[in-house]
Amino acid sequence: MMKQNILKLGFLLLGLFVVLIIYLSYLQVVKGPALAANPYNRRLQELEARIRRGNIYDAGGVILARTEYNGNKSRRVYPGGEFTPHLIGYISGKYGRAGLESTYDRYLLGMEGADQIRNFINRLLGKEQKGGDLTLTIDFALHRQAMELLGGRRGAVVLVETRTGALRVLASSPGYDPNRLEEIWPDLVQDKNSPLLDRASQGAYPPGSTFKVVTAAGALAANPAFASSTFNCPGYLMVGGYKLTDLAAHGEVDIKKALAVSCNTAFAQLGLEMGADGFYRTFKVFGLDQDPSPGIPVRPGTLAAPGKMTPAELASSAIGQGEMLVSPLHMALVAAAIANQGVVMRPYLVDLIKDSAGETVYKAVYRSWLTATTPDISGIIKAGMIDAVRSGTAGAAAVSGMQVAGKTGSAQNPHGQTHAWFIGFAPADRPRLAIAVVLENAGSGGSVAAPIAGKLLAAAAAKGY
Repeated sequence: MMKQNILKLGFLLLGLFVVLIIYLSYLQVVKGPALAANPYNRRLQELEARIRRGNIYDAGGVILARTEYNGNKSRRVYPGGEFTPHLIGYISGKYGRAGLESTYDRYLLGMEGADQIRNFINRLLGKEQKGGDLTLTIDFALHRQAMELLGGRRGAVVLVETRTGALRVLASSPGYDPNRLEEIWPDLVQDKNSPLLDRASQGAYPPGSTFKVVTAAGALAANPAFASSTFNCPGYLMVGGYKLTDLAAHGEVDIKKALAVSCNTAFAQLGLEMGADGFYRTFKVFGLDQDPSPGIPVRPGTLAAPGKMTPAELASSAIGQGEMLVSPLHMALVAAAIANQGVVMRPYLVDLIKDSAGETVYKAVYRSWLTATTPDISGIIKAGMIDAVRSGTAGAAAVSGMQVAGKTGSAQNPHGQTHAWFIGFAPADRPRLAIAVVLENAGSGGSVAAPIAGKLLAAAAAKGY
């Protein structure tokens, strides 16, 4: 009997030991990378004290983050100041880390590839340990100009290369100075303007009439005959007892003119023709419900489920209202899809990573992310967006010597004045850049957001983009 009990106890202890090994293996192999990269991991803060953290550069070699030393004390410095905090992020012993500083911690601290071995040897030999450097796709001069054009108002600007997905501007306003983070943190968390929020990637806005581009694509995919159909706009549409008002009584309009003059009636009808299931599929096919993973987290867009979408909700969603919320980055990709014959390239922020010895450990290779629509459908929508800038609601986005295609939006919200939107691309004949601009509670997209887009597109073209 005693031997049986001892045997049972032995099996129990062995089983517990096996469970412990499995759990520790799970923590090390499965959860290890996430735990190591957690911004509140104290081990990372200890590494900061003994490893020279790598630099972060813009596309042209401008330093956006570096480490300075005063004796044995190090300090992370952000030359971009209040222009780049949401993008670059920060490092704080008290408040953790954020942005690219957090996402690429292991490279910047030399914890990947050859640097891992190199720094282990250097530590044994008492030599300095170093991390690698990041080179971004961001053009700081354009990014700074976008922030200046926002002028401290709540909003965002995203500028992306249509053919590669390289993000040249990812601006969120208002900003703050990460060099003074611990000093100003209490004020930042209480500020009603939410300066800590990255509006470009994490902002959640009704897209307003800019979404009519997506509605048009879905309707034309469902029924190609809409390309030659006309819609009568008396200035409103009755949907189940709900009156959806328009900007004006536009009369007979085809889909191109409906885009140019931003006719609510036509696009509400198109949404109803698609039905809730078709509309929801269109939302998904543009990737609006996904995080495209450009290097920092992006809030996926949200939309009422088809089963809960009443006809009135569907009509409102078709013109970018209702329960729909999207980020400016997503809407820039919508514009890029139309510019790039329906193909959305995967957006990215990091172009190059070099280790502490200057060896390239990563070089971005652009690739397609998804196909949102067809070349024929994108061509029809593109023509309507050209007319919107040439003679419609988006005239303020026009650039001398370069044809711009665009769509404005003035999105209603329950918290005050409408949000001002613009999405577009240029040059319209051979698109290279797509843009999205949003300003919160700023009024008309045509008068507020479109001029910002035009100025930034002109500046980017002057730099050769």
